[in-house]
Amino acid sequence: MKTLSWLAAAIGLGAVTSPAAANPAPDQAVIVRFNYGSTDLSRLFDLEGKLEATITAAKAGEYDGNEVAVDGSDGILYMYGPDADRLFQVVEPILRATPFMNGAKVTVRYGPPADGVREKVVTIAP
Repeated sequence: MKTLSWLAAAIGLGAVTSPAAANPAPDQAVIVRFNYGSTDLSRLFDLEGKLEATITAAKAGEYDGNEVAVDGSDGILYMYGPDADRLFQVVEPILRATPFMNGAKVTVRYGPPADGVREKVVTIAP
């Protein structure tokens, strides 16, 4: 790669960066733990559609998916992006407007999943 950078500079292309360098990895996260109470997942799928559309429109990251207990008792939503505060700012109104999110615990994580990474926990209340 060193040779490629030297060659690019020599022919006037400037710095050469990889696509990964141009688009930093979405290391930060918003993780929502909630009580659901049903095996009918239609309300959850509606929420997921809203979250995904809003996150995409705001260019705040990505909605990654969910884990729901087989009995429908509880679940977890996963969202990732380069700025956890911005991502939470975008999804918070949707979570607060969703009745089954009342009491949900939102972990806003400021880095990759590792010991010692700074986090804050917010409880969703109506």
